[in-house]
Amino acid sequence: MKFASEFRDPALAKGLLAEIAKLAEQIGATREKPVHIMEICGGHTHSIFRYGLDKLIHEGIEFIHGPGCPVCVLPRARVDECIEMAERPEVIFTTFGDAMRVPGSKLSLLQAKAAGADIRMVYSPLDALELARRNPGREVVFFGLGFETTTPSTALAIQQAAREGLTNFSVFCNHITVPEPIKALLDDPYMMLDGFIGPGHVSMVIGIHPYDFIAQDYGKPLVVAGFEPTDLLQSVLMVLRQIAEGRAAVENQYARVVPEHGNKVSLAAIADVYERRPSFEWRGLGEIDASGLRIRPAYRAYDAEEKFGIGYAGKRAEVEEAEGCACGAVMTGRMKPVACPQFGKGCTPEMPLGALMVSSEGACAAYWQYGGARAAE
Repeated sequence: MKFASEFRDPALAKGLLAEIAKLAEQIGATREKPVHIMEICGGHTHSIFRYGLDKLIHEGIEFIHGPGCPVCVLPRARVDECIEMAERPEVIFTTFGDAMRVPGSKLSLLQAKAAGADIRMVYSPLDALELARRNPGREVVFFGLGFETTTPSTALAIQQAAREGLTNFSVFCNHITVPEPIKALLDDPYMMLDGFIGPGHVSMVIGIHPYDFIAQDYGKPLVVAGFEPTDLLQSVLMVLRQIAEGRAAVENQYARVVPEHGNKVSLAAIADVYERRPSFEWRGLGEIDASGLRIRPAYRAYDAEEKFGIGYAGKRAEVEEAEGCACGAVMTGRMKPVACPQFGKGCTPEMPLGALMVSSEGACAAYWQYGGARAAE
């Protein structure tokens, strides 16, 4: 595709790298440490390693991998609750594929499926709706998981189920929001960040203004970025220019996809179906106020937590992380994946200990996929 190749042009990338190096030298002359730029989205992390940007970029820039991987930030207790529902004989439990191998305290969904639970991988909540239509004698539960990117499709499925009166369809809602964990990281006195690469797909839904507080209240620049190598390099350059000029603003590098005020249809569906939870538990970050969504009372019939008395609507078990697992430290930028003593030893893609080695957006999976044994060494 010519369009994609234009965003992977080596000559353009070299020019951007030269400009970045020049600004990094200029900024570095006034400080001792590298410029710490957090890419919030796990998709950006994989692009950085896929195209070798971590090796090509000036040594005065250090990428910090953020918590923008919805599968990775899901605590093990929520996986256990999925399995508890899936093991009910009347339930068909449906989920996206990247959640199948995330380990709970005892099993993953894939292992529970192998043990006999009726767990099916779907590509959309509409697939789960169709299963409900075809199986009126079964309870079909969809694992609603993800940031604002996937939240609208689940909301639209719930609205459609309500219109059809499908009483055997429900959603186990684990949808979460991006701005709140960023605030939690910025409030952490041990987290020293100079700027952010903002998520592209999330921003396509919510727009750029939900990030205004980052610049206004914390004085940090954020640039919403695309996923091609020149997108990311241009976004790094835009962050550096703000730092060099002593300003902080929210800028939109991905304007070809991200509208300033988001997608009105998606936002309307979200507002209709969901409301904020008082708090939600994040792996590595703990409870964060108003960071999760739950289904509104008007759609309570489609809320699996209410229907099965599970999760926040039931008695919640406290589940510790696996011994030796450093997922929380990696997601909050305190540790690189290769610094985890389990990386490549007790934790591999074939036998994952933590979610970051499983998810297609996990930082550990990116290090392994593009570094493998060399990274482990």
